[in-house]
Amino acid sequence: MTTEDESPNVDAVTARAMIAANPDVLVVDVRTPGEFEAAHIDGAINLPLDQVDAHLRRIVADAGGTMLLICQSGGRAAQAHKSLCGAGLPDAVVLSGGMNAWIAAEAPVVRGRPRWSLERQVRLVAGAIVLVAIVADLWIPGARFAAAAIGAGLAVAALTDTCTLGMLLSRLPYNRGPGVDVDAALACISRSST
Repeated sequence: MTTEDESPNVDAVTARAMIAANPDVLVVDVRTPGEFEAAHIDGAINLPLDQVDAHLRRIVADAGGTMLLICQSGGRAAQAHKSLCGAGLPDAVVLSGGMNAWIAAEAPVVRGRPRWSLERQVRLVAGAIVLVAIVADLWIPGARFAAAAIGAGLAVAALTDTCTLGMLLSRLPYNRGPGVDVDAALACISRSST
């Protein structure tokens, strides 16, 4: 049994069995288009988390059957699950461990141009800001406070399971990839209910 703040999770083996047993399972990948382009589950619909939030009512009204939500490690999919269930979608589950777990289970993946995951990009940018701030503090007194702000931001991100830096990085052209056709993704969700 799950509480309001928890999402029902399934492991990669269970998710594969769900998809194999029921071709109507709607696989919705809430990662950025760049991450989706790098590797995704065959037949998955790419609808980034910010688009899920922007189109909640339409998704809930049009979705039929079970929806399997996927991201890179599970955090964004859990956020999407919370939003969708809060808007009235009853039948959605989250792939525990996300694409990381799917790939580790040696499940089939459609591969495209390799890209860094959003989590890896956050670690690079946060670490670089901390390093530069500490070194700059040798010449510019007080620069170390930028490092403290990044540390505080990472602590808040962990406590709230959200990441402002990640949301900002997801808007960069690198992470947008070829782009996502939101209308086509929403149409796929709508077709799943017929």
